[in-house]
Amino acid sequence: MAISKYKTLSQAKDSFSKSDYKNALEKFAAVLQNFPNSKEAYNGVILAEMAMSGEGGAEALFDYYEILKEEDKEQADIIMSNILQNMDGSLEKLREVFAEPLRDRLEYEDGILYKDFKAIIDSGESFKETFENIMFSTKVIITQREDFIDFLDNLIEHDFAEMALSYLENALSVYPSDKLLRKLLKKLAKGTKIEN
Repeated sequence: MAISKYKTLSQAKDSFSKSDYKNALEKFAAVLQNFPNSKEAYNGVILAEMAMSGEGGAEALFDYYEILKEEDKEQADIIMSNILQNMDGSLEKLREVFAEPLRDRLEYEDGILYKDFKAIIDSGESFKETFENIMFSTKVIITQREDFIDFLDNLIEHDFAEMALSYLENALSVYPSDKLLRKLLKKLAKGTKIEN
C-alpha cells in the first residue's frame, strides 16, 4: 500500500519533536521503504536511531536540520548527510538494516559512543591498539564537536593519517572556515611531510 510521502514525513517530524523517537523511526522507515531515494527519510532514520540510543546530539542536529531546510531543502539534505557520515563512520550498515524486519531494526545498535571509547583509553589502554581492535567490528559514534576534534587529533598522533585526512576533508566540506579543523589539517600536513 502506497503512503503519502509528505504526510508521513510530517508525522515523523512531529513525533520526533515530541520525543516519540520510536514512532518517528517507524514513520521515517516507512517513507524510506516506499521512497528509497528520500534523503530526508534516510537522515530521519539515523537521527531517530541516535535519539533512541540516548545520544545527546540528536535533538540539536534535528533542529539544525529543520532550520537548514527552511533556507534550502536540497542543500540541507546534503549537509546533514555529510554531518551524519562524519559522526557515524559507515552508514552503509544502514542499508543492510533495511533488509531486516522493522522490529529488529528498532533494536539495531552497533557502535561505541566516543565517551565510552575515551573511558577505555583513559583507563590506561593504548589508543592505537583499542582503535585497531574495534575499527573493523564496530564504529565510534561521535556526537560532540569537541569529541570529533579530539578523535581526529588522536588519529593524527597515532599514525592513522589517511583516515584522519578523509574525516577532515568531509568535515571541512561542511565547515570550510572552522579554525580548529584547519589547524588539524596543518598538523596533519606537517606530519606527512616528515614521513616522506
